[in-house]
Amino acid sequence: MKRLARSQIMQILSAAIVLSLVLTETAEAAKRPNILFCFADDWGRQAGIYAKTDGAGSYNDVVRTPNFDRIAGEGILFTNASVNAPSCTPCRSSLLSGRNFWETGTGAILIGALWDDSIPTWPLLLRDSGYHIGKAYKVWSPGTPVDAGIGGRAHAYEPAGRKFNGFSQYVSGRVSRGVKLENAKQELFNEVRRNFQAFLAAKKDDQPFAFWFGPTNVHRKWIKGSGKKLWNIDPDDLKGKMPAFLPDVPVVREDLADYFGEIAAFDAALAVLEDELRKAGELENTIIAISGDHGPPGFPHGKCNLYDFGTRVSLAIKGPGIVGGRIVHDFVGIPDLAPTFLDAGGVKIPKGMSARSLSNVLKSGKGGWVDPQRDANFTGRERHVHSAREGMLPYPQRAIRTKDFQFVINFRPDRWPLGDPFLLGSDKEPDSNTLTNKTFVTLADEDAGPTKAWLVTNRDKPEAKPFFDHAYSKRPREELFDMRKDPHQMKNVATDPDYADFVKSLRSRLMKRLQETNDPRLKDDGKFFETPPMAGPPTRRK
Repeated sequence: MKRLARSQIMQILSAAIVLSLVLTETAEAAKRPNILFCFADDWGRQAGIYAKTDGAGSYNDVVRTPNFDRIAGEGILFTNASVNAPSCTPCRSSLLSGRNFWETGTGAILIGALWDDSIPTWPLLLRDSGYHIGKAYKVWSPGTPVDAGIGGRAHAYEPAGRKFNGFSQYVSGRVSRGVKLENAKQELFNEVRRNFQAFLAAKKDDQPFAFWFGPTNVHRKWIKGSGKKLWNIDPDDLKGKMPAFLPDVPVVREDLADYFGEIAAFDAALAVLEDELRKAGELENTIIAISGDHGPPGFPHGKCNLYDFGTRVSLAIKGPGIVGGRIVHDFVGIPDLAPTFLDAGGVKIPKGMSARSLSNVLKSGKGGWVDPQRDANFTGRERHVHSAREGMLPYPQRAIRTKDFQFVINFRPDRWPLGDPFLLGSDKEPDSNTLTNKTFVTLADEDAGPTKAWLVTNRDKPEAKPFFDHAYSKRPREELFDMRKDPHQMKNVATDPDYADFVKSLRSRLMKRLQETNDPRLKDDGKFFETPPMAGPPTRRK
């Protein structure tokens, strides 16, 4: 056998090394990333890191989210992320399907929602492509069937329970029975850990996974005073930092601090999940996305409102293939996560998914404004709860939010935006024993709580009346807010002649978007949304 020359041997070795590298890179490329999606009920754009982007005087410097802040710093922090609807079920319908909520049929409302099984969803598409999928706590509800879009209970991993959903209630109760505060908290963090461990243990070797962590603790009700007692968040630190639509009074400051406490609990759970990923050797190959389903409950301008306080949410994403260390200002819709997750998993985006993948933004390496086409978000709402006195009718709204303006169309300005304010009766003031129960009925689209109770109780007093009237009075058909001058959206300039051109342009763009996406609200005077099952007493699937 002829002996090879040294140069030939070196050429062969070099070729072998190159081939090995190519094969390794191919194998790595074929290894699909895991997805950990953390989605908090009723969590808006409240995170400590936003105090740095919002400037001095932001209430976000009182919020404590060290884990979200760290993940956002390692990945991408989005400053202009919005839900499609500030109501949990329609928001989640749009998120699961990658469509506008008005494109999800009977999934477009909260009370009485019925899932349309013909609509593909990203968790089930990932499952069908080989992913191990699962969830803990909430994915899609209220609505029938519960947690539609992820297969109901078929992919639930909650062997340790669901007590985390009532964080302040559970911890406060345990402390009252003599358990140390940190030990009581740890019991719930252990629950989160064991649920996630059960999910990870059920997957096959090298199988990619997608897990949905969806606790509801940030949704009311919380224990009054729990923000300070459990997390040492001092309500007085909010003095002078309250947005213009919230009264800067002790009861409201405490209510907001308690809300921040539940956000802190959710944030602490993020560290538990990351720790389990690290132990499993999966952290480096896992995309972590964290957000919430709309703004704060039980506060003016929040949940069920198309103002920023109701629709803007926190959003951070990090993981393999994502160029981190960036702050991105592009207008991003939470439904965009559906095609983004499918892209990451190598799954074809189905026809009808009108949201746009964020893949180009995640990989671009640029900060600030990245994609010129992402210059607006579109939002809306139909029926949330609304009062029986009004026949369970929707309050239909659609809006477009750009860098400088927000334009809102209220299609039924004759209706009350958050429910009938007169159910309490204007002839006499309710006493403190009945007020809490009554405020669940009156203004039904705003969750009951101390802030709402204070506004209702003091609604005829000078210190509360302007806030009450601003939040709950009927609204004109069109609203325009100049975000450059009015960041809290307090002054409607839609009828100001100086803004006529802006109104015309934004109205045209909004209506074009609704027409392109076949919004039923534009057809037959909104008949689809104005008749059962979308209006009137809720129906249930047999």
